[in-house]
Amino acid sequence: MASGIRNSLLVGANVLIPIAILIFARGFFPYKPFLAGLAQYESLGYASPPGAPFDKVIFMVVDALRSDFVFSNNSGFLFTQRSIAYRSPGSYYTDSFRSLISNRAALPFTAHATSPTITMPRIKAITTGSIPSFLDVILNFAESDTSSSLATQDTWLAQMKAKGGGKMVMYGDDTWLKLFPETFDRADGTSSFFVSDFTEVDNNVTRHVPGELMNDDWNTMVLHYLGLDHIGHKAGPRSPNMIPKQREMDGIVRLIYENMGKKDFLSSTLLVLCGDHGMNDAGNHGGSAPGETSPALVFISPKFKDLGRERQGLEVPAPFEEEFQYYKTVEQSDIAPTLGALLGFPIPRNNLGAFIDDFLPFWPESIDRIQILLRNARQILRVVTATFPSFENDGPSQNCQRLSNAVDDLACQWRSITQSLAGLKTNEQDHNAWIADVTRWLKEAQELMSGTASNYDIKKLITGQVIAALALVMAVVTAGPFIVNYLKASIPFIAICLSYGVMMFASSYVEEEQHFWYWTTTGWLFLLSVKNIRRQSRELWVLTISSILIIVATRIARRWNQTGQKFAGDPDIARTFFSQHRLTLWTLVGATYLWNLQSLAKRGFPHFPQVVAGGIFTLLTTAAITFKLAFTNEDSPELLAGLAKTMADSDTEIPLVLRARLVFIGIACCLLYTILSSFGPPSKRPNVPMRTIHDLIVLVLITQTRATNIPLILIFELQSSLLSTLNLSLIELTTTTLLLQQSSFFALGNSNAISSIDLSSAYNGVDSYNVFAVGVLIFVSNWAGPLYFASAANLLLRTYRKRDHVTRKAVWTHHITLLTIFVSSSLTATMVACTLLRTHLFIWTVFSPKFLYTMAWSAGMHLGGNVLVGGGLWFLGSLLG
Repeated sequence: MASGIRNSLLVGANVLIPIAILIFARGFFPYKPFLAGLAQYESLGYASPPGAPFDKVIFMVVDALRSDFVFSNNSGFLFTQRSIAYRSPGSYYTDSFRSLISNRAALPFTAHATSPTITMPRIKAITTGSIPSFLDVILNFAESDTSSSLATQDTWLAQMKAKGGGKMVMYGDDTWLKLFPETFDRADGTSSFFVSDFTEVDNNVTRHVPGELMNDDWNTMVLHYLGLDHIGHKAGPRSPNMIPKQREMDGIVRLIYENMGKKDFLSSTLLVLCGDHGMNDAGNHGGSAPGETSPALVFISPKFKDLGRERQGLEVPAPFEEEFQYYKTVEQSDIAPTLGALLGFPIPRNNLGAFIDDFLPFWPESIDRIQILLRNARQILRVVTATFPSFENDGPSQNCQRLSNAVDDLACQWRSITQSLAGLKTNEQDHNAWIADVTRWLKEAQELMSGTASNYDIKKLITGQVIAALALVMAVVTAGPFIVNYLKASIPFIAICLSYGVMMFASSYVEEEQHFWYWTTTGWLFLLSVKNIRRQSRELWVLTISSILIIVATRIARRWNQTGQKFAGDPDIARTFFSQHRLTLWTLVGATYLWNLQSLAKRGFPHFPQVVAGGIFTLLTTAAITFKLAFTNEDSPELLAGLAKTMADSDTEIPLVLRARLVFIGIACCLLYTILSSFGPPSKRPNVPMRTIHDLIVLVLITQTRATNIPLILIFELQSSLLSTLNLSLIELTTTTLLLQQSSFFALGNSNAISSIDLSSAYNGVDSYNVFAVGVLIFVSNWAGPLYFASAANLLLRTYRKRDHVTRKAVWTHHITLLTIFVSSSLTATMVACTLLRTHLFIWTVFSPKFLYTMAWSAGMHLGGNVLVGGGLWFLGSLLG
């Protein structure tokens, strides 16, 4: 086959990859249709809707408030939880008293939050009562995306605004302002992505609270505190800052509650304390671990003391629950219909939540209780019938349990409920039986709708798979002659592609994918070492030492961060060891910067005298390391010690944004000069521009990497240097590059869970939200390892080309063709797995996040990193000679 045809097939394969992704994603993550407009009370043949016990609501969201943070024995929510006698300087607690839950002034729950457990979809669930689309994971990062707005949807906020009686105010996470534009009359928002701060971000909310408690012109106040979530992201749930932050939040609860008892216009105010999601043992969220899906929910009011003594027996604090299911568990979507009854407005039209029956005692008349539940049931019935056209209101109402179809069973139960309602007698026993039946029906309807597969577009799913498979075929055809000529050497590469594709069909393997790459990489490097030692007779000791060192370096990288699902949060080097050995951390960080500096000073700017070139790069490296110190001093000051702490504290006047910009501008200027000067007259010193460009790229990656992960870059440099001593073939180089890209991704602490995304460096050099800039910074910080080896591959391939005298074009074409085969095969396998397993229990918690990561690997890392950046570097190297 002519080279022109092969090149055209290769280009076509890489063009088809993003097309396949877009088409499949449109079918897999469709926007769920919502009924526009506000719900109205419908006539049920009864009197007017039951009266509401409350006329105002304070909705206090503490981001990532896991249930045990409020209910367990190790909690800082002492006023909310139990009787206390606590006194300390500056403390809110100065007397001994009975607190909210123990005094029956609060009703505690664990509110189950379905995956994805991130802020935007959870707020959607809380306010609409519906189940958000998994596409909201992407929209959660695209803060400027207007399609994520709930302006045209029915929510309890919209109902409260339509009801009138007061203004709407909001302070805290500006996600509320984006979801509800033009809803709030007074507001002060804070971006949730500045995760380094957990003090000012909450003070900015609290400073408004005393003034608003003096105003009587509002009926809805939303407070969204971010500090606790930021502490979790920084240091995990066991951070020493966690309990003090909980006490601070508990103090806000006490401030509000005491004002509710003192001021007449607040006497009918309902305070709701809740988390939008929880967090796992690593302090992250987004997945489906028990800690992530179990936020606290507490309804608070002095009026609850009059509800009776049904909850008097609650144990406070609650006994330890490994799965975080404290007290009664409800769905987060249950908040919307419950607020509807408590505050007196129609249930939002798209609600799938069930009224929490613990509040029924507010209405002593059975007819009121029946009406509340009936309105909830009829509202959900409309959603069910719209989803399942086969749902029939007419038919038998006996022997429902014999029906095999869940929809038919639910319809049969509904007919039984409506028939019993028509003949309902006046005695209390009949009423209670009917209430129990409809409560059970609500839960079953909710479970049916929650477990229903999304409205997938099967044609688009199949089309996406066909296009991805076509890209695979084109790449295989392109590489066919090369693979045939080196069939024996190609067997490991083929085995990796096939085994990885099969692995996509097992949820447990997807969750713990890092082990596949760790063991495969270690085994492959051992095999390479044995082969090279056997084929080389000279410098045998050098090869032996290099082989041992590269395997040891790989083993250390494996232990750097514990990731996945089973072992996340277990002791590792980055979190456990460095938190106790801070001087060791900064010694290794300094060694990484020095390694980079000596390489730049040795080879960079060859037209300048060595001393001048060294001085320029010393200034650049100094700017980079002082930025990292200042950033760590803001983000994780507990990691600083010794000279690092002294340096960080000595210069705090320059803003972090300016520091980062100076580093990035300096690197850009050095890159530009390196490229342009290479076209000029010969230099006195050896000119190695591609190595200098690689070192500058490494400095960017170091800048975007967490301090605890920076020494990993030094390990990557060691691996790359040792690989250059091995006499590897082209297919061995490509296979090695592939394995190191994948294993380095997980070594940095990443996984296939949304909760592992690192946002700490998302705003380096950015002072306001910019979707493109923030997106690039997030990608670079999370894919720093793969990007490193994409750049290092160019140096290794250039060494191979010079050694074996292969044409430049052939080397690059074969390398990128093999990578395209792996990417297109893994993309196809993931698409097929998601399609075949679309009704699987873990489709939204395991396979959907995996597809999102596959999108990032295929479009971001392969097309952006390997093809565009890697190809650009290869082409540039060809020009510069």
